[in-house]
Amino acid sequence: VQLQASGGGLVQAGGSLALTCTASGNSRGNVMAWFRQAPGKDREFVATINWGGGDQYCGDSVKGRFTISRESAKNQVYLQMKSLKPEDAAVYYCAATFRCMSFTESDFPYWGQGTQVTVSS
Repeated sequence: VQLQASGGGLVQAGGSLALTCTASGNSRGNVMAWFRQAPGKDREFVATINWGGGDQYCGDSVKGRFTISRESAKNQVYLQMKSLKPEDAAVYYCAATFRCMSFTESDFPYWGQGTQVTVSS
């Protein structure tokens, strides 16, 4: 499975941004997730979604502001981010696993290259 994240950029605090992760290879049945890593900090779980899209979980720091969704037929997963804060600035990574849904990065063997999100105050 190869993952390609896109959609990052510069946005003002309070603004919105949408990220897309496109998977190639044998992706059927996978669980997808977004993680992020700010400079000097550990990688943080953001959101995860199952293959059918019916189960979604978001981390506490983004709950109510971020939404994860997917179009499995297109092998794409989206992260809609609203009411962005300066502390949301990070490199955002998409990840995939064929295991059960998880919030732990070590459970995800497949990773994209990351896309930078910068939030100006």
